[in-house]
Amino acid sequence: MPNKLTLGRMVMIPVMIAFLMVDGIPRHYLLALLAFALASFTDYLDGHLARKNHLVTDFGKLMDPLADKLLVTSALVCFVELELTNAVLVIIILAREFLVTSIRLVAAGNGKVIAADIWGKAKTVCQMITILVILLLQELLSTGVLPAQFPAQLVGDVGMYLSVALTLISGFNYVWNNREVFRDCR
Repeated sequence: MPNKLTLGRMVMIPVMIAFLMVDGIPRHYLLALLAFALASFTDYLDGHLARKNHLVTDFGKLMDPLADKLLVTSALVCFVELELTNAVLVIIILAREFLVTSIRLVAAGNGKVIAADIWGKAKTVCQMITILVILLLQELLSTGVLPAQFPAQLVGDVGMYLSVALTLISGFNYVWNNREVFRDCR
């Protein structure tokens, strides 16, 4: 079941993107928010079920973080297109994700599976909360619940800067804790 939830999260990504990017869909920000929230909840649920029922697998250790990365980076790339966030911040996040995924792939090639640590989990939670807040603010602005002068961009930027800080900390921590993977590449 946990692996099915991980795959389900991956299936939700194009749904979330469609809701977010197709302006003609009524309440598209709300629908994107709900799709993203549901997909994010499966991240918690699959991990909880895997640990509780002793169903932790190498597939899950590899695919769960990848599904998270795809979900989060898909939303962030859409945010750049919609001018809801700064491209430089998203590039920093993407660079960290490519680096960590590359290390995981090299380690997997050597028979080692590297699970996410607490910093990576904190980074993911912060990014997911930031995305949810940005989507909620856009929905509230688009429906007139919030006035147009509400500083939604500032609120989103604060979340993004915090996400980037955790991204950099977790990336450095990940590289440092797995530096032997680089030695094995020589």
